[in-house]
Amino acid sequence: MSKTVIVVVDGLGVGAMPDAGALRPGDLYADTLGHTLDRCHTVSGRPLRLPSLGALGLGLLRPHPDLASHTRLPVAVGRAALGYPGADTFAGHQTMMGADFSQVTVSRLGECLDQVAAALAAAGHSVERLDGRPLLLVDKAVLVHDNLEADPGINWNASGRLEDLRFEQILAIARTVRQIAPIARVIAVGGHADGPLLRYVRDGDGGVVGLDTPATGFYRNAGLQVQHLGASLDHTRQLPDFAARAGIPVTLIGKAADILACDAAVRRPAVPTADVLAHTLQASRADGDALVVANVQETDLAGHQQDPARYGRLLEQVDAGLAELIALLDTPGDRLIVTGDHGNDPTIGHAYHTREYVPVLVHRPEADSLQHLPDAHSLADIGATAAAALGLDPTALANGTPLRPLRDQPVA
Repeated sequence: MSKTVIVVVDGLGVGAMPDAGALRPGDLYADTLGHTLDRCHTVSGRPLRLPSLGALGLGLLRPHPDLASHTRLPVAVGRAALGYPGADTFAGHQTMMGADFSQVTVSRLGECLDQVAAALAAAGHSVERLDGRPLLLVDKAVLVHDNLEADPGINWNASGRLEDLRFEQILAIARTVRQIAPIARVIAVGGHADGPLLRYVRDGDGGVVGLDTPATGFYRNAGLQVQHLGASLDHTRQLPDFAARAGIPVTLIGKAADILACDAAVRRPAVPTADVLAHTLQASRADGDALVVANVQETDLAGHQQDPARYGRLLEQVDAGLAELIALLDTPGDRLIVTGDHGNDPTIGHAYHTREYVPVLVHRPEADSLQHLPDAHSLADIGATAAAALGLDPTALANGTPLRPLRDQPVA
């Protein structure tokens, strides 16, 4: 009997990937972890207290004066490239669970505007182009547009006011767009706005045009409805569904419960970090085999808010929860895997994700050595490594190869 618990600290990057500056040259200097440690120490006059992350080998992976440079735990330590285009939570989690995103592209709506307009018209909708700008007004009520809260070409939205139509009608439009969209995610958004949506259309980065959703009041006013429509994937070849069909109980926690597919999974959606950690501990205490995938979302929110102090406080909160998990997962074969899905440097000067490597920290209670792992080419290698730990055949996943150590080093 063994458990594998994957804790995804959303937005925890450990340094820019080589292509990080393709859209914004300054992102080549992104370092979510290092910059957060530096800023928090400067402002508070003390280092962040991260003994658990230090014991898991984070300071070996990303050396820093405020992190332990050694560990007594039998851990495997490495980092992973993202393995998908852009830097996106949805794509990151799908890839980590073994999805093949090789057919998914980064594409601005304007590059596909004719095809999208034709598909909507063929489905019986009226479609208007607004002064030649790259967005569409559908049925005089729903805007189809680039998502301005992500990097250009990552997500498209279909947004409408619930004063004008039902959410099911917005969702139907989004589903038509999804059928031909080459991108990772189309998002249906319905809410109560403070005024007509056209009032909140603005230019974004990289030549895109979209709805300034926060300015509409959608997030502020009650009644918001959102549904994420992901790219077509074979979910039977992702880790949660594969594990469940093998008879292993699966629990999805936090944002992982919202964006991962597995009909048999127990879902514990939550945003507050305390709730995510409590659910993770509860699921990890269950008897028998288990796969637990948890997402700590508030770190990502702190990155978007460009608030390194909040990011640091959340890392300390996560660290305390990891201490309990390390103590709990002590049976030979148990695995605690701590990682991220992209970067979100809270000091970078913009509110977008940063394309960074993420940590791969694996606690192995039965081992007697510290393992140094090679750089993973994709987050999918994390899912494949977890599958192997659960006694499953990792080749059954659509993507990913289990990580093998470069070298072993004895631990005390």
